[in-house]
Amino acid sequence: MSPPPPEHRDAVTLFVNAAQTVTCAGPGRARRGAEMQEAGVRSGVGVAVRGDRIVLVADDAELRGQFPDAVEVDCDRGVLAPGFVDSHTHTVFGRARYEEHELRATGVPYLEIAQRGGGIHASVRDLRARSDDELLSLAVPRLQALAAGGVTTVEIKSGYGLTVHDELRTLQVIARLAAAGPLNLVATCLGAHEVPLEFRERQGGRDAWIDCLVHELYPAVAAGELARFADVFCEPGVFTVPETRRLLEAAREHGMQLKLHADELHDGGAAVLAAELGATSADHLAAISPEGIAALAASPTVATLLPATMLFLGTGRQAPARAMIEAGAAIAVATDLNPGTSPLQSFPLVLTLAVSQLRLSASEAWIAGTVNGAAALGLAGITGQLREGFRADIAVHAADDFRALPYWFGERLCRVSWAGGRACHPFA
Repeated sequence: MSPPPPEHRDAVTLFVNAAQTVTCAGPGRARRGAEMQEAGVRSGVGVAVRGDRIVLVADDAELRGQFPDAVEVDCDRGVLAPGFVDSHTHTVFGRARYEEHELRATGVPYLEIAQRGGGIHASVRDLRARSDDELLSLAVPRLQALAAGGVTTVEIKSGYGLTVHDELRTLQVIARLAAAGPLNLVATCLGAHEVPLEFRERQGGRDAWIDCLVHELYPAVAAGELARFADVFCEPGVFTVPETRRLLEAAREHGMQLKLHADELHDGGAAVLAAELGATSADHLAAISPEGIAALAASPTVATLLPATMLFLGTGRQAPARAMIEAGAAIAVATDLNPGTSPLQSFPLVLTLAVSQLRLSASEAWIAGTVNGAAALGLAGITGQLREGFRADIAVHAADDFRALPYWFGERLCRVSWAGGRACHPFA
């Protein structure tokens, strides 16, 4: 049963008859270290929603007593939980890159594929040739697939345009997707995803592209209020630490919060830089150093790990999640949905990988996919919990135990989900 239609948004809807309710309730901030062990799993508890907000979390009997005329959503002895927060995606892109998957299987490394004109550059050529309407129509089913796995909030990056014009229109497509709803979308400007080939091929081109980002793209993004975050791919062979510092400091001057693609394939000191700059998140981190771990643990920066990416690349390694947690860092997980290194549209599979590859407990994986995912977007006081006053981002899963989601890998157990009190799976 769906919540009331928009013209009846003052009506109350009760979510009742759950086998377990995963509240993730607690402080409106990232959970660190041992705090990630407490997912707030309760029995006999439901949720009352009015409009786009949760107004009460209590025993089913108390909910019915307080709201006798409310519409009821029967959870049918499933798991009632916050919607997942997918805090790192590249959802707006064109064609798939099947050929690169085969090349990597023969031993060609990712950076070599990029140097041959593949990788990000292949997606750049493709996106530049497509219309805004094409890009939007391709992104919609990807978002629907995420919603079908229980995701209610999605971050989407630009980064496959790599001209001021194409980066801006990518962000405008994201804005159109956000306006259409029902998912909660957060836009990130990733103009510093790579140095465009046309700039690489000319003398001084690298510095010219950085100047273009600083003096043209970032001011235009700010003027149009098109992105909450700026991100930089800080990796040897892409952008150096000094270049990344300059870019992010410029983005901050234009009102954007900061993210980094950090230490994915090699330790380049990006995690240390993220902590120093107070970035909202540092993402990837499969090659993070002990110094990087210590820096993140001592900072507010969330470490967003992307285990599907490392699995798909066939690297045989993952980010050292246990060492990060033991040091006191806050860990989030996300899909990294993109055409080259993580064509994944199933968030529950990320939970599976968080347990089997990153060695998180089921509770830690749930916190990483909800509260800490929200913190990685600066939204920990709004979503990621079933708690009074929080946005009604809710999912019901066909399972009698919250541990079933990471256990039944590859299964889609989400029955229904709502973002801000609006049905997003199945979408009415």
